[in-house]
Amino acid sequence: MATKDQRRRQLAREKYERQQQRRAQQRSKARRRNVVIASGLAVVLAAGAAAYTAGSFGGDKENDSAAPSPSPTTKAPDPCGKPAKGSPGTQQWKKEPAVTIDKSATYTMKLETTCGDIDIEMDAGKAPHTVNSFNFLAGKGFFDHTKCHRLTTGGIYVLQCGDPKGTGQGGPGYTIPDENLKDRRLKGNVYPAGTVAMANQYNAQTGQGRDTGGSQFFLVYQDSQLPPDYTPFGTITGGKDVLKKIADAGATAPDAAQNTAPNATVVIDKATVRKS
Repeated sequence: MATKDQRRRQLAREKYERQQQRRAQQRSKARRRNVVIASGLAVVLAAGAAAYTAGSFGGDKENDSAAPSPSPTTKAPDPCGKPAKGSPGTQQWKKEPAVTIDKSATYTMKLETTCGDIDIEMDAGKAPHTVNSFNFLAGKGFFDHTKCHRLTTGGIYVLQCGDPKGTGQGGPGYTIPDENLKDRRLKGNVYPAGTVAMANQYNAQTGQGRDTGGSQFFLVYQDSQLPPDYTPFGTITGGKDVLKKIADAGATAPDAAQNTAPNATVVIDKATVRKS
């Protein structure tokens, strides 16, 4: 029969073992909790990165700064034809090409698309780096067979093109400076219908991302409320009916990057730039 002293020691040992067991259980719970927290943090960071990418007219890098994601419209029949045979190029350049255009001249760009031709008059005097870049890239066939990857149909009304990847994340490998941001046409933070401007990575909240234009551009088919952060370099002189046809067909639901692609199959079969 155990003595009182032995019984006391046994109770103390059992109490100690229970304490150790509880501590082990607490450590196990803490480890599981930390794993859950870490996983949740990773999801939050990933979502934040996606939001930054999608919340702008970003282009060429993890796009696009200012505009909210619009609501998609009801899908309509595809009003466009089949793309010409061929695929987008993959060529990249490390540096912006030297400015060789005539700044006193007017340059025109013709976009031969599956939905019809769009003619753009470009202002070399106000946006020489931008016009020079388009002259260079079009001459290299960079825009040929590229898909216009984004159509916005609420709040802002634009068709975005110029990405050989068709995802909003492609570009020529170099960037060009912002230009002509004080253009008098941009009154009241409105880009008027018919304006052609550059996409970029500028984030107005952080003030970062200036001079990040590449090859992506957008065509405004209806007056759009936007801050003057995107280089206006051209005016649509022909093909507004083409843009209306594309817009009337509506846009898809947002994808993982929050891009709303046009329902119409809008592909630039060929882009040419000429001095006029």
